[in-house]
Parts: sequence; structure tokens; C-alpha cells
Amino acid sequence: MTIPILTDLVVIFGLSLVVLFVCHKFRVPVTVGFIFTGILAGPHALALVRAVHEVEILAEIGVVLLLFTIGVEFSFANLLQIRQSVLVAGPIQVGGTCLAGLTLAWLFGRPWGESIFIGFLLSLSSTAIVLKLLQERAEVDTPHGRTSLGVLIFQDIIIVPMMLFVPLLAGAAENIGAAFLILLLKGVIIILLVIGSAKYIVPHLLYQIARTGNRELFLLSIVLICSAVAWTTAQAGLSLALGAFLAGLIVSETEYSHQALGNILPFRDVFASFFFISIGMLLDIEFLLKNPAIIGLLTLGVLFIKTLLVAGAALAIKFPLRTAMLVGLALCQVGEFSFILSKVGVSQGLFTAESYQLFLDVTIITMVATPLIMALAPRLADLTLRLPLPQKLKMGAHLKEVIDHSVPGDHLIIVGFGVNGRNLARAAKTGGIPYVIIEMNPETVRRERESGEPIFYGDATQEEILIHANIEQARIMVVVINDPAATRRIVTVARRLNPRTYVIVRTRYLQEVPSLFELGADDVVPEEFETSVEIFTLVLKKYLVAREEIERFVTQVRADGYLILRGISGKLESAGGGLEHLHDFEISTFRLQEGAPLVGKSLAEVELRKKFGVTVLAIRRRGQMLPNPEPDKKLEAGDLLVLMGTPEHICSSNYLFKNLEVGPECALTPSSLGTMRD
Repeated sequence: MTIPILTDLVVIFGLSLVVLFVCHKFRVPVTVGFIFTGILAGPHALALVRAVHEVEILAEIGVVLLLFTIGVEFSFANLLQIRQSVLVAGPIQVGGTCLAGLTLAWLFGRPWGESIFIGFLLSLSSTAIVLKLLQERAEVDTPHGRTSLGVLIFQDIIIVPMMLFVPLLAGAAENIGAAFLILLLKGVIIILLVIGSAKYIVPHLLYQIARTGNRELFLLSIVLICSAVAWTTAQAGLSLALGAFLAGLIVSETEYSHQALGNILPFRDVFASFFFISIGMLLDIEFLLKNPAIIGLLTLGVLFIKTLLVAGAALAIKFPLRTAMLVGLALCQVGEFSFILSKVGVSQGLFTAESYQLFLDVTIITMVATPLIMALAPRLADLTLRLPLPQKLKMGAHLKEVIDHSVPGDHLIIVGFGVNGRNLARAAKTGGIPYVIIEMNPETVRRERESGEPIFYGDATQEEILIHANIEQARIMVVVINDPAATRRIVTVARRLNPRTYVIVRTRYLQEVPSLFELGADDVVPEEFETSVEIFTLVLKKYLVAREEIERFVTQVRADGYLILRGISGKLESAGGGLEHLHDFEISTFRLQEGAPLVGKSLAEVELRKKFGVTVLAIRRRGQMLPNPEPDKKLEAGDLLVLMGTPEHICSSNYLFKNLEVGPECALTPSSLGTMRD
């Protein structure tokens, strides 16, 4: 028996492989590849897929999982940090876009109800596409990434009252005020339940499940939390996506968030692909070819107007022009929730079939263009800064919140005050090194200035900000921000203003290293390689490699910008023929039990080295460490002995430390010795 959905899945996956391979060759983003797959497989092109409704259901699951993982990676603390984006920028953007869409539609002769409805549709952006691209570009934690997320959260919330207003616009609503109050009450109850669950219920539940050590049970519990919260919000009239995001926030407050994220990611990637494919299936190519001019003009108009309005919302919360433009370019498309809203409008008679298809084509094109627009966004934002605009607009209204004393010369400039920036500032303060911090989070600036930190608000990509930080006399500048494009521009500007300043840059990814060196960075520290270096250092220590050899190895790896790990240079050159390790020796610890053969005897009496081939390096007794114990030192029950020897010798002597009637035979393997620790 043939199962239709299974046949369609085979077609979708097979076609996706081909399309994504071609997109990879031409460096086209994966998101666009999935949308093109949907266009080809959809009913308006090759018509390869018949179970369109089932694909749409899988797409909804993809959106739910995507928003859930975003919530897991986020937290309530992070949500509070972007409250201005949610509560101020979000309403400004949605209200401004609704007004612009209404005005334009009315000028083109559309009825008032339809004009307002068009404003609703245009005000929403694509949460799924934007957040996925921000994740791929490692920009979720950047100022424009966090602001975009805040605006998207507000959009996901505001769609609910928009759907309530659609019947009113169509003249078919009754008691809409009462319905809105009931929905508001439901929303408050759900938020309270989410907060209570995050604090009191879910952490204890996951703790009990984690204790079982059953991976399947843990995975099912995470899926249950995600689906249960999403279902609850949907039953209350809110969106599934919002519920999934709230579920992720609940899990993010537990110590099991990283494990949960690792379990869910593979499922998210598979189901999220169906979302983008389902969008492509909606595009009517025949309608597009018949009306290219009007669709092209409307698409450009939507992208341009939304960019300006979203950027204006970011400027309203006092972000610099460059950050505001990046936010505007990220959110300039029409979103997936507009599809849901448009279907409600069609059912209520607000949209004709032709208007609906026109809306679909414009929306899908804006979505397809989003990856390209976001890739070009840094350059477009830099071009905007060259326009003859007021400096206060370019650098942000928070520029007045600068430190009131002059920045000393021969100092350190720290760009970014995240974890690395804080640690660096703490080290500089301990070492008596004068420093100044540039940060773009106004809340962080205000809080840290009150605690006495020499920090001021500003966009370090701007020459004026670096000049204010006295870049001309700075000895070192360290850039530790999460925005790759901004990092490159900062290095370029700093090198132009002061060629003598020593510039150190932290980057997340390998591909950034060569370009940063070319732009003038003196040292680039990629997190990927530093993690590898740290891990291998621990491995070498475990193999008892001499400390000076490990240090020489680390120095050699870091030389010339990690060329060894990048596969550019040949092999490690080390004096003495390489890193010599004692692969046949191991250091182990054993607790001396009451009644064990060694209790009450001295080291000289038991002759561990002579009879068993092991050496006692140290004894830990009642909280004190006794290194290199004397031969006449008597052993006591409870002593922790640190032994060195071959794995076989250590294994054969372990019965001496236990109160067991066993002989010198040992069934343990060297690999199991690690389990015999205290």
C-alpha cells in the first residue's frame, strides 16, 4: 500500500539535496534553497507534491521547534534586557507600518476595512527566517540581533488582537471588546503559569528525569514541555510559536538547557526545512509572469518602507544609525504569520482571490530576498553613514552619556562588555592598567558607570567614538563583540586613526581570521581554535608530557595566526623529536579503607615500589596534603593515596587499599582505572 505523504517526503528530500547542492556551489543561503525547492515541487510548477496540507502541518512543527530552541538559548534575564525593544520599538514599528500600509492602500482606492487589513499584513516580519539567519551568522547576541528579536516577539504577540479585529473590519464582529478582554486575561494567566513552571515545577521534574540516566525519557520530557505549552497557548487563542518560545524560556532557566538544546536541534533542522519549502509551494509562477511590473514595484516599495520604519523604531530607543539600519534591513520582509492572517481575511471576504495571490507573491519574494539583504546589510548601513546626516543621529542619542573625565594616554580600549570584556577589565584593574570601555547596551553602560567603570555608550565603528576613546594615544585595543561585520569595520577605522595601536580581536569562526589580519589586526584569537588548544593541553597533561614541552607546543600553534591548525603549514617542529609522553604510566588515587592490608603499616614495611612497582607520590590526610611522604610514615584508614605506576601495576595492587578478601589478581583493565577514584 502506497502512503502519499511518504512518497512526497521522498520527493522533497531528494529534490532538496539537488537544489541545496547547487545553492552551495553558488554560495546561496540554505533558506533560499529550501524555498526554491518548494517552488519547484509545488502545485504551480512541477506539481511533484500532492499532500500539501500534510507538508503545511510539518512546517508548523518546524516553526514551533525553531521558536523553542530560540527560547532555550535565551532566558528571562535576557528578555528583561531587551524590554525596550519589545515594549517600545515593537509598538512603534507595528503602528507605523500599519499606518503606512493603510495610507497607501487607501490612496489606491481600496476600502477602509481592506486598507487597515493590508496595514496589519505588512507590519509583520518573518520570525523563522530572520532568527535562523541571525543564528547562522552568529548575530543573535549583537545589538541589532537582540533588537530584532525584541521587535519580532512583539509582532508574535500582536497578531492575536489583529486576528480578533479582522471580523470587525469585515463588519461581522460581535462583542469584540469582551473577546479581547477575555484573551488578555488568558494571556496574563499563561504568563503567570510560565513563570511559576520555570521556577518551581520544571527544574524539579527534569532533575528527577535526569537522575534516571535514560536519554529517551529525557528527550520525551523536553518534547512534552514544548508541545504542552504551545498547545496551551493555542487553546487560549494565542499563537503556537509564542507558546513554543515561552516553553523554551522555561527550560532555559534550568541547568539542563544545554542537553535539551542538543537533543532538539536535529529535529528542528529537519522540520524547519518543511516550513521554508511550504512557503515556496505557495508561489504562483504563472501569476508572477503575468504581472511582473506591479509585483516588482510593490516588492521594492514594501522593502523600502519597512526598512525605514523599522530603523526609525530602533532610533526611537536611541540606537546609532548603523545599528538601526541593520535592524531595518533584517525585518524588511513580510512574515509567515501574515499568511495565517491573510487566510482569515480571505474567509471574511476582505481579500479577493487576485489580491490574495498578489500579496502571496510579494511576500514570498521579500522572504527570498531576505538572506541577500542581510548579507549586504553591513555595507548598506555603512553607505548610509556617509549621507550628510546629523552626528547625533549617526551615533545615537545616548552619546550624551559619556564619561566626563578625559581618557588617559597609553591606555587599553575594550570594545564590548560581555563576559570577555568584563574579565579583561577586571584583569586590567588588578594590574593597574588604565582602560576605557565602549559598549552599545545603554542599560549596561548606565549600570556599570554607577559602579565606577570607565565605560561610555557608543558605536565603535564610528571614528568619533574611537577618537573620544583617545585611540590616537591608546597602546592596545581589544575587540570582543559578536558582530563580525562591525568587528572588521572597527579594525579598519582603528588602524587608520592610529597605525601604532596594537589591535587584538576575538572572533568566533576560522573564516574570519585571514580577513582580520589583512585589515590590520595584530592578533586574532578564534574561539574555535582556542578551545582546541585548551582541550589538547589537558590531553597532554594527562599523558604526563613535560610542562615546558606543552608550553612550546601551544606557542607554536598560536604562532602565525594558528596556521598549523588551519592546515596551511606543514607539521609541528619540536626540539627533541616531538612531544614525548609517558604513555605507559598513570597517576591514580585510592582511598585506604578500614581493615585494608596497608592500614597501620609504614611505607618502608609494605615496599610498594619494590614488590608492586608503584610509587606513593603524596598522601592526603584529614584535609592536608603530605607530598613525598617519608618511608617511616604510617598509613591510616581514610588516607587518600596518590600513586604512580603502569596501569597493570596499579591494578594489581589495588586490593591492598580495600577491605576485601582478594588476591593480587586483578580483572580490571587499564581503561577502567579511572572509575576507581575516590
